[in-house]
Amino acid sequence: MNDQICQQIEGSAHFRELVEKRQRLATFLSLIMLVVYVGFILLIAFAPGWLGTPLHAGTSVTRGIPIGIGIIVISFILTGIYVWRANSEFDRLNKAVLREVKAS
Repeated sequence: MNDQICQQIEGSAHFRELVEKRQRLATFLSLIMLVVYVGFILLIAFAPGWLGTPLHAGTSVTRGIPIGIGIIVISFILTGIYVWRANSEFDRLNKAVLREVKAS
């Protein structure tokens, strides 16, 4: 019985669409995060003096601090984008797959 249900799910056009869209989005968001993070690491490696320069005279806040905070904020934004898509489009496709399997 369970093998039959699994085959129905795997054969569903909605399921294939769900897997494809979810994989494409996850890859795209991961690449964005990878580029941002590797860029920051490269800045640390090749321009530590620039990162360590204070934002303005008389402060101990360097350029690296807001850039580091920006990386954290970007990760939250990318996570929010994934959750938003998961709660809208991916949930809709998941429900369509369930309707197809239950109808069979």
